[in-house]
Amino acid sequence: MQRAFWISLTCAMGLYLLMVFWSIPFVAYEAGGQVPFDMRPMGYGLDEARSFLQALTAEGRSFYLGTQLKLDLVYPALLGLSLILGLQLVIRQPWSTAFGVVALMATASDYFENFLISVMLHTPVDEIDEATVQVASFLTLSKSIGHTVCFVALLTGAMFRLGRRLLR
Repeated sequence: MQRAFWISLTCAMGLYLLMVFWSIPFVAYEAGGQVPFDMRPMGYGLDEARSFLQALTAEGRSFYLGTQLKLDLVYPALLGLSLILGLQLVIRQPWSTAFGVVALMATASDYFENFLISVMLHTPVDEIDEATVQVASFLTLSKSIGHTVCFVALLTGAMFRLGRRLLR
């Protein structure tokens, strides 16, 4: 399990770095410097969504729909797997299972968020509705909170485990 954790974490972080330093900056550049939906952890409203979509060039939209969302098809699964495995390694039951459920919920939120982003990218800007944006924004917020909770639990568990080893 430990080996699978390190492999999945390394792959997830490698993919994350690729997105953060290449694909997301490209999308932002193609949107006049506006941050893509995925990178707005506090969510966004209808006006912000329309502003981003209005500013996004045809090339940026195509890249977001193609390259970025394809990368983001693999990333949530790798991140979810690494969080669940890591939590199982450093936190005792039943807490590891509880935090594992949070990781699964965050992963599901990420996939549903990506689906709604795709819907918004395919929809003419003036036809984007409030409900779609609200749900997509809620999923972005849910994903961000869920992953943050799991990372904090993982780091806390790892620190306690390391502390116990050092005190022996």
